[in-house]
Amino acid sequence: MIEIPSDLHKGLVPLAFLLGNWAGAGVHDFPGSEKCNFGQEAVFTHDGRDFLEYHSHTWVLDGEGNKVRPLESESGFWRIDADRKVEATMVRNDGVVEVWYGELAEKKPQIELATDAVARTAASGPYSGGKRLYGYVSSDLMWVGEKQTPEVPLRPYMSAHLKKVVTPEDVERWAKALPDDLPDDGIAFFK
Repeated sequence: MIEIPSDLHKGLVPLAFLLGNWAGAGVHDFPGSEKCNFGQEAVFTHDGRDFLEYHSHTWVLDGEGNKVRPLESESGFWRIDADRKVEATMVRNDGVVEVWYGELAEKKPQIELATDAVARTAASGPYSGGKRLYGYVSSDLMWVGEKQTPEVPLRPYMSAHLKKVVTPEDVERWAKALPDDLPDDGIAFFK
């Protein structure tokens, strides 16, 4: 279920499917780095202005699904214009800053982005650009990222399947929104 907060900037309504706290797991595989499963927490928030704020943390998982060590972290801001064009600015812990452009698909909650500009600090590894695809599928957020370096052509390197994290505040808000005339026996509710 996609909720549209009453205080969400009206221009951001097409991106409302991203809002919330998300958690899940995925796969990381890129030449020159460790192939591994990873866990992820991602958060998309808003404060009434014309952008979404984004934070993501990933960590390597062992064979039993336990956290081993941090993998990647990134933060940024997402915007969308009246023509469904999406822009995102992101900064990553490895010293990479990116500007992404793309668009929201017609009639479905799916965003495809590509890097337009990349800046790297001296400490960052080789990186020359990437693509990402985000989709809201059956109430879950799924994404795949591709990247390229001067030595490696564009190829998938990370993908994840995230589920919405339900907070006690969410449950309280949903409970207050229930109609007053619900059946009192619970059984009639399912008939």
